[in-house]
This record gives sequence, structure tokens and C-alpha cells, in this order.
Amino acid sequence: MEREVIEIMNVPFDAVNMDGAVKRVEELFEEPGQHIICTPNPEIVMEAQKDKVFMDILKAADLVVADGIGIVWASKYCHKKLKERVSGYDLCLKIFDLIKDTDKTVYFFGGSPGIAAAAAKRMVRKYPGLKFAGTRNGYFLPADESKIISDIKKASPDILLVGLGSPKQEKWIYDNLRFTGAHIAIGVGGSFDVMAGNVKRAPVIFQKFNIEWLYRLVTQPKRFKRQLKLPEFAFKILLLKNVK
Repeated sequence: MEREVIEIMNVPFDAVNMDGAVKRVEELFEEPGQHIICTPNPEIVMEAQKDKVFMDILKAADLVVADGIGIVWASKYCHKKLKERVSGYDLCLKIFDLIKDTDKTVYFFGGSPGIAAAAAKRMVRKYPGLKFAGTRNGYFLPADESKIISDIKKASPDILLVGLGSPKQEKWIYDNLRFTGAHIAIGVGGSFDVMAGNVKRAPVIFQKFNIEWLYRLVTQPKRFKRQLKLPEFAFKILLLKNVK
């Protein structure tokens, strides 16, 4: 299926809702080669403006979904609007549901020691029939990298989830996916902490009104500096709109 993309500050987002994103993942399973899925929010879009390598990776990805209501808002100034926010965390859960009771496997790589393993075990309980191929925490030295890649290749997962934070995780995937043997790789940020139950997701009311960012800011004040990129993003979008 031909992709329909909407560019926001040069980042190409697939014009899909959650169902469309899951359908695209199903197609990627059937397509040869290896594939990258990215889930940018406004912070990531802003980071890509000053990091050409990161921008090129986002442009090369096979599926790019809008993990942030700010991206959906910005699209109203484009030729076509994005249908809805597609949370990377929720997309992972949909994929787990899709592949449970199949022979497809998932590898969890990233997070603090013990978190990836806890996340994998908890997801298997939540989605009976889900198979994980292995886990590895995200604390490693450059000298450890070849061993990590070798272990992933031996496990031969269909999906590789990488939780190293952006843009490190996307750059790691881009540089190393071809060596791992995984069919699809997704950068998942801090999702393992939520999957493991160590970090609570925003209450449903915050999710419903697309203000999870506010809940995270209140419960994790250390995110304040990062959240400053949100008004900067909004200002840039409005500026670009007025320039056109």
C-alpha cells in the first residue's frame, strides 16, 4: 500500500489512525527486509531540527506515527490533517495483541537493570500467548555492543523494542538493525517502565482529553526542561503558518 504522509517541520508522519497503523505493521510483517517504526512527539520533532542524522533516520523510517497531540494540532495547518494521536505505547500493546498465539516473538532491549525483563513478563501475563525472545537492559559500554547484537541475533526476534530514549534509540536501531536479524524495530522510549508497572500511566481522563503531558509534568517535575520544547514547537508552527 502506498504511504500517505504529512510533513510537519520536515518530519514525515503517516496519515493513519491507530487501526491504520496496526494494518501497516501487518503489512510490514509480510514485506521482505527489515523495517523501522518511529513514534515522534513535539520534543522529538524539535530535536530533529538541530540533528540532521536524526532527521534523516525519521525520513527513512517505514512507519512514523504522531505520538503527541501537539503533532495532530500542528497538522491542521498542513494540506491534510492527521486523524488522531497514535501513542507509541498503545501501538506496542496493539501489536502484542496482534501477534499473541502466533509464532512471532519480541525482544525487549533497554531501560534500567531488571526493567526490560519485568516488562516482558508482565506483558506475557497480560497477553497470554505472547512470546518474548529475550531481554537486555539499556546500561552498557561500547565494548558490550557486539555481544548485545550477537545475543539479539541468536534470539532471532520478529520485533525488537528498543528503549534507550530519543534520539539514542533511533540511531542505535538505524546503525545496528541489519546485524540483529530482527524484522521490525521500534524505539519505545520509557515504555518499559510503564509495562513493568514501575511508572503509572496517566489516568484515563487525562488520556481522553489528550493531556497526558500535563500528568507527566505534575508527577515528574524533572521533565520541566524537556516540556519547554512544547511552547517552542507551537511557536515555530504558528510562525511557519504565517510565513506561508
